[in-house]
Amino acid sequence: MATQATGTDPAGTPDATAPRTTGAGRARTSAKGEQTRARLIAAARILLAGGEAGRFTTRNVAALSGVSHGMCHYHFADRTDLIVAVVADIRPEWIAPLEEAVAGPGGYAERAERVLALLTRPESPDLARLHAALHWLALNDERVRVALEAEYGRWRSCFVRLFRALLDERGGDTDPAPLGEAFAAAVDGIAAIGSLDGTVDTARVLRTLLDALASTVGPHR
Repeated sequence: MATQATGTDPAGTPDATAPRTTGAGRARTSAKGEQTRARLIAAARILLAGGEAGRFTTRNVAALSGVSHGMCHYHFADRTDLIVAVVADIRPEWIAPLEEAVAGPGGYAERAERVLALLTRPESPDLARLHAALHWLALNDERVRVALEAEYGRWRSCFVRLFRALLDERGGDTDPAPLGEAFAAAVDGIAAIGSLDGTVDTARVLRTLLDALASTVGPHR
């Protein structure tokens, strides 16, 4: 049986010459690994946002990040693993703020105002290009599609929770799910239109729609 690297000889006696990994040593190794992983993800984002989705390879990512190709595959099994990591990496930039806005203090009106403020804030060009690249990649890679679908499911659920908060205030038996899903679809559509036509008054359209949907919530007479 092979001897485990625990600092003992085959007989079980401590071996003073065997290397020991202290807690601090493990922490340093882990921190360095996380830094390398973060560099690779950052490089992947740059390539994808730069319109390189069609030629996206782990070798190109490794070269851009200054990491060896072998080290890249130590952290990511393949190209898809790296893309899926990018999908998760952008979550704090578009989903987490929305989750916080809905879960924050106040009633429906306060939450709705926070949500509308986020939705009418211009998206950074890099994030917009990243989303476009990820959508393109999802058409040809099932694992990317599944990962992206899960993120959008999480994003849409924020709107469902917003209407559930309204239902809690007003009572009644309205199902908040279709209202939230409808509003999410509208948000997505307005974003697509706005990327082509800058004259669309996004704030006015979304507020009008949100108010119209909210008017259906409450006890039915």
